[in-house]
Amino acid sequence: MRYSPISRFRGTLLGAFLGGSLATGDLKSQNYLDLGRMAVIGTESLIALGRLDLDDWIARQQKESLDLAATDDIPIKIILATLPIALFFHENPIKLRQNLLHVLKIWEDDPVVRDGTLAVGYAIALALTEKLNPLTLIPQTISFIGQTPTSIPKKLLIVQNLLEQGAGLSRAQAEFAKEEKLSNTIAMAFYCFLSTLEDFRLAVLQATHNGNFKMQHATLLSSQATGAITGALSGAYNGISGIPVNWQVSLWQRNSPTWGLTSFSQMLELIDAFVAVWSGVYNLALNPTELTEEGYEVALLSVYAAPRVIRSR
Repeated sequence: MRYSPISRFRGTLLGAFLGGSLATGDLKSQNYLDLGRMAVIGTESLIALGRLDLDDWIARQQKESLDLAATDDIPIKIILATLPIALFFHENPIKLRQNLLHVLKIWEDDPVVRDGTLAVGYAIALALTEKLNPLTLIPQTISFIGQTPTSIPKKLLIVQNLLEQGAGLSRAQAEFAKEEKLSNTIAMAFYCFLSTLEDFRLAVLQATHNGNFKMQHATLLSSQATGAITGALSGAYNGISGIPVNWQVSLWQRNSPTWGLTSFSQMLELIDAFVAVWSGVYNLALNPTELTEEGYEVALLSVYAAPRVIRSR
């Protein structure tokens, strides 16, 4: 295994956070702090229950008073909110598709959001299972999406052609910047990821590059969305070790609020707990009295391993 599951889980969620933040340059802006809050809530629900429960997701969102009404940024918030599902069910394509479609029932049905969610979730799943082949990713993703009236498959085929022709960033931007559409955002994110497959830094810098520094609100949202999706894809593929060390150190030093959490370190703790639940690690801290020896509590230990590595004797 090239990278451990915990490295890829961290890379996916931190990659999405960093990718979106580069578009704003302001980690403290309220708009950006709220961008991935639904992803955090979904992660907390999966940790607490060990399974997907829509009622619990909805109850947690209502408790946080999150506005689910239609706004300009709700499509990208929904796609980011499904990242924990892509991670939790990445080993089984059938369950992955079923649960991605199931969780989308929380929000208003939008075919473009649905197809974008399936495309991003499937690519992340392939990265985590180390089955992602850049030459076949787009055809496989289109097949995973299935029959659809949206333009996302067509846009992904354009990405494939651009990559085969060795087209540069400016040509890709000209192709997908004609309209501020989610389908163009998804396509641009796939281009930035696949054109710089082994370089997280370059991928997200491409995704957030815009020569117009006085961006309008719609353009800024599009740049945030492209950066966040690109960061998630590249982070899943390259793991947390692919994220520049100076970027990680900067987050540690600031330790500022992250997607509704109080600090960056709290986000890392949440991801580690998420990996533990996914891998089936028993949390002794929650049930310390169940493991005792002659009246003495056994020292609490945490064990991490790749799936199917630890076996019964």
